[in-house]
Amino acid sequence: MGNHHVLNSKGIDIGQNDTWLALSTNELPDGIALTHISLLELLHKQEKFDIVLPLTDLLDAKGKLAGGLLQQLHELLTEHASRMGVWITSDNDTDTLVNLSEFLLQQDLIVIHVPVFTDGRGFSYAQTLRQMGYQGEIRMAGKFGRDQIAYLLRAGADSFVISEHDLQSISNISQAFTALASSYDGRDASALPMFAGA
Repeated sequence: MGNHHVLNSKGIDIGQNDTWLALSTNELPDGIALTHISLLELLHKQEKFDIVLPLTDLLDAKGKLAGGLLQQLHELLTEHASRMGVWITSDNDTDTLVNLSEFLLQQDLIVIHVPVFTDGRGFSYAQTLRQMGYQGEIRMAGKFGRDQIAYLLRAGADSFVISEHDLQSISNISQAFTALASSYDGRDASALPMFAGA
């Protein structure tokens, strides 16, 4: 899975305490979770784990939760997990998320994978999940930039998976988590504190 870190909404590395495991699939992108586990390994373990599943593998061709064998597999995984989450890719759209609101609201973690830096759907996904009433953790993974972190926080993200390489190349990462604290947010500039009394 590569060497990654999980940073919380304050930019603090919480990776050492992160217990989420991604279920291994052929399409599993690097960085969805710090570690992964195969279905066979999971079913042979006595203890229960926090498991992240690929949402697309749980859906039918129409974007609805599949029944039959997939439903039985999901129920089996639920029995072997202490907490469940899903990861979302650009294959899913916001309409799909809204139509799956009941299922998504039950998840403890939703990881949004951004496949390329220019893909802005991660912002929409996070915002849509919060508008639906999702209270769990939204984690961003993939190709998002330092300058996007503050905006993703504003959209509803709680944590970020960042590669070791990116973490080392980003100088003063903590500034990315406070960038909007003093930035212009659409209010009349003359009402901002720096212009008070002018």
